[in-house]
Amino acid sequence: MLRREVLDSFLRFRAQSHGAQLIHALVTEVDVPTSPNAPYIIHHLINNSRHSLAVDVVIGADGANSRVAKSIKAGNYTCAIAFQERIKLPDDKMEYYKDLAEMYVGNDVSPDFYAWVFPKCDHVAVGTGTVCSKQDIKKYQRGIRERVKCKIKGGKVIKVEAHPIPEHPRSIRVAGRVALVGDAAGYVTKCSGEGIYFAAKSGRICGEGIVKASEGGEKLINEGDLKREYLRKWDDKYLSTYKVLDLLQRVFYGSNAGREAMVEVCGDEYVQRMTFESYLYKRLADGNRVEDVKMVLKSIGSLIRCNILSREMQKLY
Repeated sequence: MLRREVLDSFLRFRAQSHGAQLIHALVTEVDVPTSPNAPYIIHHLINNSRHSLAVDVVIGADGANSRVAKSIKAGNYTCAIAFQERIKLPDDKMEYYKDLAEMYVGNDVSPDFYAWVFPKCDHVAVGTGTVCSKQDIKKYQRGIRERVKCKIKGGKVIKVEAHPIPEHPRSIRVAGRVALVGDAAGYVTKCSGEGIYFAAKSGRICGEGIVKASEGGEKLINEGDLKREYLRKWDDKYLSTYKVLDLLQRVFYGSNAGREAMVEVCGDEYVQRMTFESYLYKRLADGNRVEDVKMVLKSIGSLIRCNILSREMQKLY
């Protein structure tokens, strides 16, 4: 729901207030040293003027198209595309979204994800995403606009945005004295497409790990330190969540029948509680074993029933 332009600015100035030096520049390349203790050289542009900076450690937090990741040959990953329009609504229509966010599913809005209307303080974001049909993203955007046309009538588009969304963590996230965090590392969850919390959390775990391993900046760290203090802690805490959400997206998002089953399953109070706790605490909630078995059986039953209904409906058309 938040506005990145506000959050990012806040984080930058908070870092500066704690002693970080901000350099307003565009990183063009990172030179990886050939000897173990030599510095990394970060080449960057400031007002079209070339500069370079020698550093001991690099944390690549530079998004899905990370130049830092390319410099360490971290490997490619599959990307979805997210497209959204920021729309300023009349006051009466904005009031409807005061305490409400909406998700829409269906082949008309996305073949493998969901579409959304998210409130952002004084306007809404209306958008959609897809992996398998990126070339048709504008068609799906027209689909979600059609679905919500009565709710956004009279609204004015104030901004259009499109972003690549990583579909899975990179095969290499630490190499030498370089670590990748956030979208650069591929930390976006399936099902929800959430990445902001995990970007911030991975940055914090990585930063704290570097401070600890370097003894407050007194000694030079190595790849083993980064893997022990950052990667292992991250994977132990969150990797299982990513795997489960990946499975859920494969099962429920691939067809209209699967999406209908998901909506049906989400009507169950136990499922709602487990989902809420999992999203709130960013980890798989501890449930009741008996209720968990019931939930799985209900899910299977819903999938079977909805697939049968889907085939019967297709016969009518």
